[in-house]
Amino acid sequence: MNTKNKKDYKILLFLLFIPIFLFAEIFIYNPVVKNGEAVLVFSNQKPEFIKVFNKKYQFFPTITNKKYKFYTLIPISYYQKSGVYEIKAVFKNEIDTKKLVVKKGNYKKEFLKVAKKHVSPPKSLIKRIKSEYKEAMKIYNTFDKHIYWHDKFVLPIKSSVTSSFGNARMFNGVLRSYHTGIDYKAKKGTPIKAVNDGVVVLAKKRYFAGNSVVVSHGRGMYSCYYHLSKIVVKKGQKVKKGEIVGLSGQTGRVTGPHLHFSMWLDGVIVNPSYLITLLNKI
Repeated sequence: MNTKNKKDYKILLFLLFIPIFLFAEIFIYNPVVKNGEAVLVFSNQKPEFIKVFNKKYQFFPTITNKKYKFYTLIPISYYQKSGVYEIKAVFKNEIDTKKLVVKKGNYKKEFLKVAKKHVSPPKSLIKRIKSEYKEAMKIYNTFDKHIYWHDKFVLPIKSSVTSSFGNARMFNGVLRSYHTGIDYKAKKGTPIKAVNDGVVVLAKKRYFAGNSVVVSHGRGMYSCYYHLSKIVVKKGQKVKKGEIVGLSGQTGRVTGPHLHFSMWLDGVIVNPSYLITLLNKI
């Protein structure tokens, strides 16, 4: 083979292998989800961002996953309509698109009997309730790129579930909300654990949630522990996975002692059990 042919051969080989090195794509771990859940997306090349539901999401390095290098989590609102959506990943030199299917959760109805004041609060308390809601939403919509956890998540308590996420809540016969978390059976005084490392961003008594603790785990993710009989942490305190944040109780709008546990992701509340399952995949 003469020099010119050798050169042409090398160029041909180079051109053949370019697509292999440049081709970038995303991998959706759970391409079919229910409203109120979350979507886990992986990639071995970091996209500039991905876009779905008219919102952009950034990728981060995986924690313990050895198959993929980067991930992002996309919250699916409880109110997201069923249908097929496009996830668009924008890389430096390429664009990849995948389909996401959102199905209706068909959540159950629950009928609860509580004090009248917790269904129709007195006017004197409306200002307090609005202030507490505004404070909470400011927290949940704060995105901290810092990551506090570096290991698997755990549950806040080992107990049976008495009320699942997403159930329609009928208080004294009136539909007031859907269940934004999971209720665990817990007699008063049961120790409640932080599901992972984080920083306490709220620790106070609130009207509906009673004694409440909210922990930021970073990257827009928060875990919430409500109706506690006692709070044992303070705002700004760093906590470790498994550390006690409070004792279960029946403060706020409740029918009896239990733990209400919920999680927020990028300003959207999602099924905490489902989210923890996904988190332990990254």
